[in-house]
Amino acid sequence: MTRNRYTGRCAAVVLAAAVGLTGLPDPPGARAAAPSARPAHGASGHVYVANLHSGTVSVVDTRSGTVVDTVPVGDGPDSVALSPDGARLYVTDSAADTVSVVDTRTRTVVETVAVGHEPSRVTVSPDNRNVYVANVGGGTVSVISPRTLAVTDTIAVGAAPLGLAVTPDARTLYVASAGSDRVSVIRTDTGTVTAAIPVGGGPTALTLTPDGHHLYVSNLTSDDVSVVDTRARRETDRIRVGDQPAGIGVLPDGHRVYVADLGSDAVSVISTRSRTVTETIAVGDGPNGLAVGPDGCSVHVSNFDSDSLSVIDTRTGRTVTVPVGDGPTGVTTQTTPH
Repeated sequence: MTRNRYTGRCAAVVLAAAVGLTGLPDPPGARAAAPSARPAHGASGHVYVANLHSGTVSVVDTRSGTVVDTVPVGDGPDSVALSPDGARLYVTDSAADTVSVVDTRTRTVVETVAVGHEPSRVTVSPDNRNVYVANVGGGTVSVISPRTLAVTDTIAVGAAPLGLAVTPDARTLYVASAGSDRVSVIRTDTGTVTAAIPVGGGPTALTLTPDGHHLYVSNLTSDDVSVVDTRARRETDRIRVGDQPAGIGVLPDGHRVYVADLGSDAVSVISTRSRTVTETIAVGDGPNGLAVGPDGCSVHVSNFDSDSLSVIDTRTGRTVTVPVGDGPTGVTTQTTPH
């Protein structure tokens, strides 16, 4: 894999103008990654990583920091999401226009669901009533029923939809359209778009604060993060981060937002109080997917160009590295309480 291959793919759906990233220097003030070691976690569990070019999902044990299983899925797995009870893993097969449904107990695909063109992101509503799939090549969102595993609705949104986020009450879905520089606001009970909020260039990922009052949007082509007031339905701030921000996540306490800067090989840490970058942490090559551990003690970053997963200890900022499959993209976490 080369970074240009991943960057070109992103740029094709965002602006159709790839930016070469080979040989970028380390960002100023970047923290050096620690050698590979056993990650520190507050609870045992698993991390699931979609490997775009392997056609697989790596299952990483958080205690040992090793891959304990590899699950074959459809062609071009790009994103992963767990059901609220952790029993199912949904995987977008971007090159097959399908979603693979994995039983996390047996770690096998139990169903394959046909969706729209080039499904690239997936999320599950907190009430487990709907699975939402962003079809970047089709400009739509497919809605899957977890009960029947059938598509129940197809919602037209802006061009190249990528980021997805559902409010804690499951009533509202936000969709970042990278080709339209907008975030669509959708009523989940009717499937209707009620607003379109202008943000930065090439919005690719979203994260909601725990209270649902603010939405943080990573803008791949404008190198910043938009802050959206969800009640006013407007952008209220723009925070400069590293080159080509992609994956994004907020800690459970709502105090910090972590952003994977694809072009800087680093993660920017934003204080939600000051709305400034307070730290930059070096990770692997081509960081793109990002998931915050449910206990808030760790952040997991998939590194597309180094075929690895970086695990950041949010208390110390230290990182460890776990080798995974070929071209890791989407990542999600599952914690088993003590």
